[in-house]
Amino acid sequence: MRLLIGTDSEYAAVVRTANEMQQADDRSPLLVLIGSASSFSFKPRPSTILVPGMPAGVIAAVPSLEEFGIASRLASEAGLPGCYDGPVVELAAAWLGSLPNELRSQTQVIFAAAASGIAPLAERLGVPGSSIQVLS
Repeated sequence: MRLLIGTDSEYAAVVRTANEMQQADDRSPLLVLIGSASSFSFKPRPSTILVPGMPAGVIAAVPSLEEFGIASRLASEAGLPGCYDGPVVELAAAWLGSLPNELRSQTQVIFAAAASGIAPLAERLGVPGSSIQVLS
C-alpha cells in the first residue's frame, strides 16, 4: 500500500508523482490525500473509487486522478462538501488508524515538504521510518 500526501500548493507535483507511481507499479494500491486551508485550485468531484477505512462522508476527489483510476480524497479546513473537515494530516491519521497493524506496517508514506507533520504521525501509527519519503 502506498499513501501520497500533499497540499493544494503542491498539487502539480503530487499529481505528477501519483501518475508516475501508478505507471511504475499498478499492482500496489495507491491513495492520494490533498489538503487545503481554503478552496482548491481545481473543482473537486465525488469519487467513484471505494477507499475502505475512509471516514464517513469523505468522498471528494481529484478529477484528474480519478480519470487514471487513482484513489484520492481531500481535506479542507474551510468545511467544503465531501471533504474531510480539518488538516490533511488528521485525515491521514484517521485513515492510517483504520488499517490493520500488518497492513499499516507495510504502508509506504510519501509526502510533500509542506506536509511535514506526516513523518512523526506515520511513525506514531506504526509505519516504519524506512517507508517514509519526502517529495523534493
